[in-house]
Amino acid sequence: MLYRPATTAPTRAAALVASVLTVDAVLHFYWTTGATWPAADDRSLSQAVLGTDVPFTPSILLPLVVLLLTAAAFVLAHSRRPRHLLLRFGTLAVAAGLSLRALAGIYWLFAKETGTAFYWLNLMLYTPLCAVLTVAALRVARWKDADRAR
Repeated sequence: MLYRPATTAPTRAAALVASVLTVDAVLHFYWTTGATWPAADDRSLSQAVLGTDVPFTPSILLPLVVLLLTAAAFVLAHSRRPRHLLLRFGTLAVAAGLSLRALAGIYWLFAKETGTAFYWLNLMLYTPLCAVLTVAALRVARWKDADRAR
């Protein structure tokens, strides 16, 4: 099989973004059941995930689950149909949302207490992951797939 980096890189980037967003959606859906894993209770879960007290209720979580799955679908669909303008705009919107979260994470590194679980999760996981996913989503969004027709 012939290796084509021009066509496999955006497909892999799309798979990465879609996979992470889907896992995040599944985790948020799990929390709609009232489960608080990996935290001990709702308050500590909210503090670890958001750095503030927010109720983890289905009315808050289910729209987020739908948004995450829709974002994953846009990125994955655009990797399959790179010339489709609506899918490209959707993928750019996903990249914009991820970049805003990454920028907010950088701000929170200076605005939040350093001794909290959120601070360290934001520093080591949330912000770097959002930055990587932003780059991956942009890679997918700018792909025009000239090689696929060959």
